[in-house]
Amino acid sequence: MFTHNIDPVLLELGPFEIRYYGLFFVLGFVIAYFMLNYLAKRKKIGLTKDDIADFLLYIIVGTVLGARFFYVFIYNLPFYLQNPFEALAVWHGGLSFHGGFIGAAIACFYFCRKKKIDFYTIADIAVIPLALGLALGRLGNFTNGELYGRVTDVAWAVKFPDAEGFRHPSQIYASLKDLLIFFTLWAIKDKTLPKGFIFWLFVTMYSMLRFTVEFFRQPDEQLGFIMGFLSMGQILSIVMFAVGLFFMYKITRKNR
Repeated sequence: MFTHNIDPVLLELGPFEIRYYGLFFVLGFVIAYFMLNYLAKRKKIGLTKDDIADFLLYIIVGTVLGARFFYVFIYNLPFYLQNPFEALAVWHGGLSFHGGFIGAAIACFYFCRKKKIDFYTIADIAVIPLALGLALGRLGNFTNGELYGRVTDVAWAVKFPDAEGFRHPSQIYASLKDLLIFFTLWAIKDKTLPKGFIFWLFVTMYSMLRFTVEFFRQPDEQLGFIMGFLSMGQILSIVMFAVGLFFMYKITRKNR
């Protein structure tokens, strides 16, 4: 068993802090920039380096807005109705992956429409660095000691500073899940596949694996379990899986 005593702050510069989580976040977008450039050239997509930079800016804005909107309205609406200005305080935490993904998809669609490029042409390559970025982000959650798992007595259990008892390191499970998705998508990136297949494969794989990992993760305190044993993340993942499976079926059937 392991006691978590990692200082989430790497460096302090006066009133400013450099946190490991922030470094993982920045590293993820740097990797995404170079990987998207590489994949765009390999797929012969007419995007310049400036286009890639603009695309990532669109994605960042769409992700943050979507993630915050979803968290406010789906995860903790009563609190924000009583404290409306807190809805703008993103730095206090509170982001939803499912909302962030929808926001990013909308931003991607808007960017593609502006550049007159087919949505799936970019979406199919964008989800590859996304999976790797998510893996890095979960490592950031681990260093912060947040989003920890449920109480357990397994040999690799972790004692987090703000949690009672030893817990599943669910952040590590989630990171491994995202790495599995990344390597799967990377392995098939050069295969001849219908447009949109890789995008919707990401959606189905993520939702299925997220549903599984949620059984080890501590549910959100303000929501607890829904229908007795499911978390909100699992319910949203069920919807996400159904949508992904439907479109994968539709795409493959269309290309028979």
